[in-house]
Amino acid sequence: MPAMLAAQFTGLPLSQSPAPQPSFRLGLRPSPAVRARSLAPRVAASAAAVSAKPAAEAPPVADRTVVRIGLPSKGRMAEQTLSLLKSCQLSVRQLNPRQYTADIPLIPNLEVWFQRPKDIVRKLQSGDLDLGIVGFDIVSEYGKGNEDLVVVHDALEFGHCRLSLAVPKEGIFENVNTLEDLLKMPEWTEERPLRVVTGFGYLGDKFLREKGFKHVHFLSADGALESYPPMGMADAIVDLVSSGTTLRENNLKEIEGGVVVESQATLVASRKSLHKRKGVLEITHELLERLEAHLRATAELMVTANMRGNSAEEVAERVLSQTSLCGLQGPTISPVYCRRDGKVDVEYYAINVVVPQKLLYKSIQQLRSIGGSGVLVTKLTYIFDEETPRWRNLLSELGL
Repeated sequence: MPAMLAAQFTGLPLSQSPAPQPSFRLGLRPSPAVRARSLAPRVAASAAAVSAKPAAEAPPVADRTVVRIGLPSKGRMAEQTLSLLKSCQLSVRQLNPRQYTADIPLIPNLEVWFQRPKDIVRKLQSGDLDLGIVGFDIVSEYGKGNEDLVVVHDALEFGHCRLSLAVPKEGIFENVNTLEDLLKMPEWTEERPLRVVTGFGYLGDKFLREKGFKHVHFLSADGALESYPPMGMADAIVDLVSSGTTLRENNLKEIEGGVVVESQATLVASRKSLHKRKGVLEITHELLERLEAHLRATAELMVTANMRGNSAEEVAERVLSQTSLCGLQGPTISPVYCRRDGKVDVEYYAINVVVPQKLLYKSIQQLRSIGGSGVLVTKLTYIFDEETPRWRNLLSELGL
């Protein structure tokens, strides 16, 4: 049973110091699921900073010449991070599994450090790391609004979860289904505050204060939070939720309006390093380009089919009449040459079009309806744009 640190919350932050917490504003562009929730942070087109009032000034960037990136050291997050990098042709080489350091051969000046996620955020702020891959929930909790943290890519498509408030299904909470229901309960007074156990004290404290809760008592714990309400040690928990199975099995429920933040893996950088350390901006650009191109490609497929026609233009007219066959800028149509009666002739045209995976079957049906046959489907590895919007937004964020 982890040790518990209690802090009375009547408008005061969780820390023992009476000094007020800095305000908290997130300037990222989240995924559509995040934007759908008004409680999640606002996000600017993709590469904005986790910004608010700056924390204490970090030490100046040191004179080391090597660029450092922090990666999660253990668990599923670590495995998925290495897998994503490998898919981007950026395999991490760790010569000794007991060491905390490694490298990426394709980027010679980049040094990899395996760290706990919260330490990645802390060391980005201290200047000991320049880049990191870590969950947005950890950036938000341990960054505490430090404007030196810049989220370069906010949607690496793994590590999805949400930080959510949950209460027991029965007892005094039986009819509590929304955050407003919880707020209006007469039980919470200065003498008997709402007891909330969490490992996310900064985010939990700020969230409930902003929602109007006046009498809250926070307990700090790192694991098995679901056991606290049944044991009578807490009334509610604020914890990470993926499927919600663990909550249900422990007779707890999420309530409407109780999502503190939506999270997934992000690429984060130190603003000072991007400005001052040689090579950081260039390496960030390469990482961003590779990640963006690969992640975009994983959601698309290349479809190839043959179609009879009198000309490429005539075939193009038929293809473009179908809503799912427009491709990135449009279909590519090429003549298929064959030999007929001793002469080279064109009877078929080959159509190449990129379609979203979720629209694959609809696309095939539309191809068939206009005379397509011999349909081939190919996975894509990269789709590079002229320039990724996230890079333009990062430069704008940095004033470059």
